[in-house]
Amino acid sequence: MKIIIPMAGRGSRLRPHTLTVPKPLIPIAGKPIVHRLAEDITRLSQEKIDEIVFITGDFGKDVEEKLVEIATKLGAKGTIYRQDKPLGTAHAIYQAKDSITGPVIIAFADTLFKADFELNTESDGVIWVKSVEDPSSFGVVELDNEGVINKFHEKPQEFISDLAIIGIYYIKDGDKLRTEIEDLLSDEANMRKGEYQLTDVLENLKSQGIKFTTGKVDEWMDCGNKTVTVETNTKVLGFEKELLKEIPASSSVTTSLIIEPCFIGENVIIENSKIGPNVSIGNGTVIRNSNIDNSLIQENTSIDHGNLTNSMIGNKAEYYGVSRNISLGDFSILDFNSK
Repeated sequence: MKIIIPMAGRGSRLRPHTLTVPKPLIPIAGKPIVHRLAEDITRLSQEKIDEIVFITGDFGKDVEEKLVEIATKLGAKGTIYRQDKPLGTAHAIYQAKDSITGPVIIAFADTLFKADFELNTESDGVIWVKSVEDPSSFGVVELDNEGVINKFHEKPQEFISDLAIIGIYYIKDGDKLRTEIEDLLSDEANMRKGEYQLTDVLENLKSQGIKFTTGKVDEWMDCGNKTVTVETNTKVLGFEKELLKEIPASSSVTTSLIIEPCFIGENVIIENSKIGPNVSIGNGTVIRNSNIDNSLIQENTSIDHGNLTNSMIGNKAEYYGVSRNISLGDFSILDFNSK
């Protein structure tokens, strides 16, 4: 079994945090989004995951090494492919054509999920879905009386179904998937607004007799912008609160109150502060004289006299000052005490 993770997008809605770090490597409760995604899928699969494939943009060697390391931690081989042009979801997946063999799971690194079922690998294909209030913003599926998908719809403007595709797919026959993508890419007439879409590939496979069923998730968590990323961090902390009770021995917390759930990384210093609930603090960060809740703070950052809520602060940033709901990127300095 292989997991294929397209992640070449720049994550523009999450700027400034994605100006220096690809969105899938933004940490949620101390672990990168893409790591959590691959880990959760590995847990659902009854078959061993042999290879995790990452389809990236030009993110640099350091990012690629981190991705391979994630795969290794999960007991799989890590492989990197690149998508040089943003020509759609089907085009992105096809960049990994040499790895699209046998059963594959495709997972777009935009969201996290929580589900309690095991993947049925006897199915021709499984599409993960979640019921949503406004289906017009999503690709949705229409089911027959037996629960088999009989139609894929891309952002329907009239109500057809409320089962939104969350971006995770299981295909039992990866070779057939690869062939169908090749056929789609062979003709520019198959493009939709300049892109080749995976839903067209799935519709063609269905017309050839492939039966797709649905896997329904309990939680579908977005990481598209600052606000929803902080909300997702809060949800994940809630799910894992029993695992996050201990503060690492390398970290120092003095004259401070920690209100669970919180994640505190290695070599963190917290002095004269109230932290939590729902705060993640990355490795090497120093916080003094502050009151922080419902926030995501990354690594090697310094905060003094901060009164922060619903905030997201990047790596190696500095914040000194007043009460704020802020989004501060990597290497940035915001000092309200300076004159």
